Amino acid sequence: MYYVYVLKSEKSSSLYKGQTDNLEKRLKEHNNGKVKYTKSYIPWEIIYYEVFTTREEAVNREKYLKSGIGRQFLKEKIKRG
Repeated sequence: MYYVYVLKSEKSSSLYKGQTDNLEKRLKEHNNGKVKYTKSYIPWEIIYYEVFTTREEAVNREKYLKSGIGRQFLKEKIKRG
């Protein structure tokens, strides 16, 4: 299984979008400072994720969520809860 995930920094409230095949391990990497981009904003929490059967699907969805319309989708999704 492959996951597309959205993290929220508890420090700055900024969002990070990514994809992985091991969600727990990836969150630990973010919170242990092993990801250069997210290191300054530790700690992170998962606020949204989706599951896919192929990496290609996950990569395509990640690209969508990083687009303008994808950011709007996430804003609405997160607002609803």
